[in-house]
Amino acid sequence: MQWEPVIGLEIHTQLATESKIFSGAATAFGAAPNTQACAVDLGFPGVLPVLNAGAVRRAVQFGRAVGAEIAPRSVFARKNYFYPDLPKGYQISQYELPIVGRGNVEVVLEDGSVKTVGVTRAHLEEDAGKSLHEDFPGAHRGMTGIDLNRAGTPLLEIVSEPDMRSPAEAVAYARKIHQLVRWIGISDGNMQEGSFRVDANISLRPLGEEMFGTRTEIKNINSFRFLQKALEFEIERQMDVLEDGGTVVQETRLYDAHKDETRSMRTKEEANDYRYFPDPDLLPVELDDAFIDTATADLPELPDAMRHRLMDTYGLNDYDAALLTSSLPMAAYFEQVTAGCGDAKQAANWITGALAAALNKSDVDIAASPVSADALAGLIQRIQDDTISGKIAKQVFEAMWAGEGDADQVIEAKGLKQITDTGAIEAMIDAIIQANPQQVEQYRAGKEKVLGFFVGQVMKQSQGKANPQQVNALLKDKLKG
Repeated sequence: MQWEPVIGLEIHTQLATESKIFSGAATAFGAAPNTQACAVDLGFPGVLPVLNAGAVRRAVQFGRAVGAEIAPRSVFARKNYFYPDLPKGYQISQYELPIVGRGNVEVVLEDGSVKTVGVTRAHLEEDAGKSLHEDFPGAHRGMTGIDLNRAGTPLLEIVSEPDMRSPAEAVAYARKIHQLVRWIGISDGNMQEGSFRVDANISLRPLGEEMFGTRTEIKNINSFRFLQKALEFEIERQMDVLEDGGTVVQETRLYDAHKDETRSMRTKEEANDYRYFPDPDLLPVELDDAFIDTATADLPELPDAMRHRLMDTYGLNDYDAALLTSSLPMAAYFEQVTAGCGDAKQAANWITGALAAALNKSDVDIAASPVSADALAGLIQRIQDDTISGKIAKQVFEAMWAGEGDADQVIEAKGLKQITDTGAIEAMIDAIIQANPQQVEQYRAGKEKVLGFFVGQVMKQSQGKANPQQVNALLKDKLKG
C-alpha cells in the first residue's frame, strides 16, 4: 500500500524583547542558572503579571507579514500541567482567542515549484524553564538540575495547517518561517540557544484518502537537519506499524540525534487535559487599528516581494534572487554592492560565490563581514577597468578578507596590477612560440585545444597578470603563421 504523510508544525520562536512577557526580568542568553528568574516568573503569592507591549507589537508584525487576521480582542489562559521546570504549575498562553488568526506563506521547493502553507494561528505565551540532566557544575550521575532563567521568556507559537506532505516540504516551511521572523526583526532565530524550536505533528494515511490518520508529535527539534531526519524516521516507523497490522498510538515522542530515532516520551494530551481557563490576573488584550498600524508601519519589504523585485529590476534568475534574499542584511549588502559597481550579475556572483564561502568557512554573519559592501564593489570595479583579471581578483579578495586593506591597497602592495601593454604581452608570446615548435605545428594542423597550452604558458610567465582577452587574441593572430 502507498502511504501519504500529513505533516503540521508548531514553531516556538522567542521574541526579541529585553524583558520577559509578564515581568521586568532580563531575557539575555547565557546568564548563570536561576539569576534571571524573578518572583513573577516563579508565581510567588501576591505577585501580578503585567503584559509586555513589545511582545504584542512583535506578534502583530508577524501577523501582518503572513497576511493573517489580527484579533481586535485576544485572551490569555492558564494551561495547567505539572513539570519540574514549570514552577507555577501552569503556563500562561492563549487558547480560544489567539492574537493572530489565519494566514499563509509561500514556500519555494527544491524543484522550483511554489507551495502555499496555511498558518492556522499564532499565539503569545511564556516559556518554561529548562531541566539539565547531569549537565551542570557539581552534578553527579542521575542528577537533574532546574534552570529557571527561561521561565517567562516571551514566545510566539506559530501553528501551521497540516498542509505538508513530505519532510522536505516541512523543512522548507520551517526555513521560511525562520527567514521571516529574522527578516522582520521579531526574533534572532538562534536555534542553538533555543530561540527557534519546532514540534512536528505527523500521521500517515492511504494515498488518495481524505481522512487523517492517528498523529504523533515530535517535540523540541532544534535544527532543520534534525527535523528532516526525525520526520523520515517517524514515517518509516509508522509505516512499519501499519503494514504489520498494528495501530499508531497518539503520543509525544523525542528525537534522539545520536541514535537517529524517535522514542516515546508520553501519551499525547488533549486540550481538555490542560484544563484551560482565562487567566484571572490578565485583562483581555484589545487592539485598535491605530495600534496595529503603528506597530507595522516600519515593516521592511518582505522577502517574497523583494525576491521578485530583484528579478525584475536587476534581471537575476530565481535561484540567485532566492539566495540573496535569504536574509535582510544579505539583500541590503547586494543592493549596496550593485549601486557601487553598476553590475548586478557580477555583484550576485561574488556574494553567492567567494563571499558566501568565506562567511560559511569562518561562521560569520554577513553583517559582520570583514569585506564591506563598498569594499567588494571597489574590487569589482578593478576587474571592470582591467586593473586586475578575474583570477587575480580572487587573490585580492582573500587579502581583503584577511584585513590587508581595500582592493587598491592590496593590488599596490602585492604588485598585482594586470599587464595590458600589448608590446610586453607580444614579447612573451613570441618567446613561447619560438620555444614550442611542436605545439605550434599541432595547432596549425587543426588541434585548436593546443591554444590552451599557450595561454597557460603566457599566464605562467606573467604570474597571472597578463590580460586574458589580449593574450587569447594575440595568440590566435600569431599562431596563424
